[in-house]
Amino acid sequence: MTGPGAAAGLPSDRWRVWDTALWLAPVVAFFAFPGRLVLGSQVIITALFALSLDIILGHAGIVSLGHAAFFGLGAYTAGLLAAHGWGEPLSGLLCAGVVAGAAGFATSFLVVRGAALTQLMITLGVGLLLFEAANRASELTGGVDGLSDIAMWRLLGLFRFDLAGRVAYVYSLTVALVGFLVVRRVLCSPFGLSLRAIREGAVRMPALGVPVGRRLVAAFTLAAAIAGVAGGLLSQTTQFVGLDVLSFPRSAAVLIMLVLGGAGRLYGAFIGAALFMLMQDYLARLDAMYWQLWIGVLLVAVVLFGRGGVLGLAETARDRLRRPR
Repeated sequence: MTGPGAAAGLPSDRWRVWDTALWLAPVVAFFAFPGRLVLGSQVIITALFALSLDIILGHAGIVSLGHAAFFGLGAYTAGLLAAHGWGEPLSGLLCAGVVAGAAGFATSFLVVRGAALTQLMITLGVGLLLFEAANRASELTGGVDGLSDIAMWRLLGLFRFDLAGRVAYVYSLTVALVGFLVVRRVLCSPFGLSLRAIREGAVRMPALGVPVGRRLVAAFTLAAAIAGVAGGLLSQTTQFVGLDVLSFPRSAAVLIMLVLGGAGRLYGAFIGAALFMLMQDYLARLDAMYWQLWIGVLLVAVVLFGRGGVLGLAETARDRLRRPR
């Protein structure tokens, strides 16, 4: 961002060389690993989901153990639309974001009023309630068997979703890039700066004229909407929705990915999701029984030796190299 805002010390959302390098990596992967595109699209979708959690956890300081509730709402919204005859991808994705955002707005008034423990319990409770509701409404959602009658139309009327996952990969990457740019623009604005100030000291902010409650509600709603878009992407690209999209393990896993990559750093969501899912895929093929042990060792090492996740470790190493001897 240029102009007065930049002079006031606001974080910049200008596109840099390393931004280009980071976003070229999945483009290179598209050509280098044509047989792994299905996994690649799921990594991208999960990264977008982790980015939505980063808005409330890394920037606003809202702790959530039920963020999969909004991911699942978006998945079921897009899936049900396609299953009932409307398989247009972009409008289905928009509906997924709107439904999840509306649910986030309704839930936010309960969440933002409490302390960290209250936030944990409320978000966890909402997630469990939606999970059981989807399980009970098996005529609509398919219950434990999942929703599988999802027929997607051609993307933009031109590109059919193929079995190799090429269209799904490009579609997911494009949506993730747009979502990233939107989130970065919001968080690099005065609104985003106020969220970080609220995270550091919410008690002082009303004295500065900042409406703390409204800012947190807006952040929670935005995070829920982006999580819904990620869930809609998953149902459209896999053409299946299972109950696990609403499950507690999915909420816990995305929290682990964010901590692993580095909460509050935007790219931490992408790096954490890629590292976690690629390691999970590799270790599960290497040792199907004990792969979680090695993931646990990695997490403990990152928490002990690198505050701020992998990106925190990288920043510490950079600062040490720049420090004069």
